Amino acid sequence: MPQHAWRLSILLFVLGLFIITACEDTTTDTPAEVAQPRNPCPAPIDVPENGVLVLVDSSNTKELWFTQMQEQFNAANIATTAGNPVRVQVWHKGSTLDTRCEPAAWSPSDQIRVEGTNQEWRDTNNNQSLISATCPSTLSIPIGIAMWEPMARALGWPTASIGWDDIIALATAPDGWGSVGHPEWGRFRYGHGHPAHSTSGRLSVVAQIFAAKGSTEPLVFDDVWAEATQEQVGAVQTAIAHYGRIDTALLDRMVERGPQYLHAITNYEGNVIRWNAEHFGQREAPWNKIVLIYPEEGTFWVDHPFCVLDGAPWVTPEEAEGARLFRDFITAPEQQAQLPATGIRAVDPAVPLDVPGSPLTLENGVIPTLSQAEIPALPIPEADVMQNVIEMWEQVKKPSTVVLVIDTSGSMDGEPMQAAIAGAQNFLNQMHPNDRVVVLEFNDRVLPVQPSGLVGEVGETLRQAIGGLSAGGGTALHAATIEGVRVANELRAADMANGESRIYGVVLMTDGENTAEDGVTQEMMLNVLPDGLESDQVRLHTIGYGAGADSNLLENLANRTNGSFSEGTIDNIDQVYFLISSEF
Repeated sequence: MPQHAWRLSILLFVLGLFIITACEDTTTDTPAEVAQPRNPCPAPIDVPENGVLVLVDSSNTKELWFTQMQEQFNAANIATTAGNPVRVQVWHKGSTLDTRCEPAAWSPSDQIRVEGTNQEWRDTNNNQSLISATCPSTLSIPIGIAMWEPMARALGWPTASIGWDDIIALATAPDGWGSVGHPEWGRFRYGHGHPAHSTSGRLSVVAQIFAAKGSTEPLVFDDVWAEATQEQVGAVQTAIAHYGRIDTALLDRMVERGPQYLHAITNYEGNVIRWNAEHFGQREAPWNKIVLIYPEEGTFWVDHPFCVLDGAPWVTPEEAEGARLFRDFITAPEQQAQLPATGIRAVDPAVPLDVPGSPLTLENGVIPTLSQAEIPALPIPEADVMQNVIEMWEQVKKPSTVVLVIDTSGSMDGEPMQAAIAGAQNFLNQMHPNDRVVVLEFNDRVLPVQPSGLVGEVGETLRQAIGGLSAGGGTALHAATIEGVRVANELRAADMANGESRIYGVVLMTDGENTAEDGVTQEMMLNVLPDGLESDQVRLHTIGYGAGADSNLLENLANRTNGSFSEGTIDNIDQVYFLISSEF
């Protein structure tokens, strides 16, 4: 196994254990944040005397339907065998299990997360399972390629069969959209979630492998590492303009910035419907709607399983019973029949989609007449095969150029500095050998940390150099931001002159406001930022470390450049850096 892939495997495993077992910060589906607030638990709902409260940790794709199910179940006053009424409270968030609020049930987006989480729990709990029973499916949502309607129609949507071969041809055509009669649109610009962080991003890459294989038979190692597979996945990656951790955040950015920023992203059918409803009319026609392309070779129909956490020490037998009652309630035919009205398909394909008011329509950018009979359901790979998928993708992905800017002012002295050093070093561990890195430190002045260059050549020496950083002096935040952007822009210009394409970013960490008396103003800093209109520009990812950071300013810097803002602490800074690596 390649060295960087080995490190990725270990860190992913460690992070998985951290998320399951610790009461610390974990991921959410909030695009502007990476770290959750310290007290994320929902306020408890009213429960009758002797009642049983069942908290359900659920991914937010099905929020509308699950909210309805909560209301209907609680109104039905269903009781346990002991006669105690059950009240369900659904906690709408990401698919990653968060144990801080001690949920009794969990409904992520797919079975991959269930299998991985249960195995991690067994590994650290004397081989005892967190989930003892099968987690039944609650719905069916296909993954596809969300694209601006005029562009999709140029490929033949909605009547033509469109597959990954068409996407690859578009991605690799020297004249881009000119190959289908629209040179004015330029080169194809695509985005998907980082496969190590995003389910839809991971499954997108797997779907490309199936397309290269030319079969829907389960994947094996040879399929993943076949030369034709690497060529096909690599070809798609040449068009990538934006990776990310959360698919809804990518869709939000695509809609906000318009067709000059991103042309298409991997996403779910339900999200396309929802985002059209929220954003239709905000842009001038014909760029006012996103539609979904269903790859003809097959796709994944995610099922959002419902799991009772009966192996968790905080779940009582009666709470587990209450969770099973809610599970049986939502999978019953009467409740399943309510799904299409919320824009989601039921588990049973026989459930009609053309119910009154259903948003599953062509007008909303989806094709409800397509089913698994026309678009085959691809089988989920085994866990070890999936790990190889991520490792192979790391080999063929678009490389990045990253400028790390680290605050070493006096207020960072002690534990904050050591935690920041560890986070920056682990960020380097996530980078591919072909990624380029430059590190700057700043206090009263901005200084380079040597060496800089390709991670495969300078990574180990640079990690040692970062380990030797020490705190002292003031905070030249404005000057450091300007220098970080300048260096990244300079490297980008050189690459463009050489015909090289990369993803460019600055990762800026600071624990305070600008205190340097160097004459560099905030206005001067803002004036050097990219305008954020083009997806291949430098993006600024900022970390506000501690209570003294100017969070409003740092979030503004990130938003203006299509980056991300994170709130860091001594406890979570390592994780924050890890999650920012999903952008590259």
